[in-house]
Amino acid sequence: MPVGLLTLEIFIPDAHSLKDKRQVLRSLKDRLRARFNVAVAELDHQDTWQRAQVGIVSLSNDAAHLEQSLQAVFAEAENLLGRDLVDHNLEML
Repeated sequence: MPVGLLTLEIFIPDAHSLKDKRQVLRSLKDRLRARFNVAVAELDHQDTWQRAQVGIVSLSNDAAHLEQSLQAVFAEAENLLGRDLVDHNLEML
């Protein structure tokens, strides 16, 4: 059974505290979870105000469907974050 991992590197220039950062990340995580039924978690830079690394994981019995789903998740994240989305990586495990 294939597992897909999408990693997002995010820079939040308007965050002046961890509270500001967490508000942005909470909004992103809630929206992606509700719309795509994926698992979302902050992976790195927990104590840095303006940086975040977010991991999104999903699994399926069809690798093509899984990749297509994670591409849709990436498109939504790109739409939500705009210029704040610095980098991404999609892996199939």
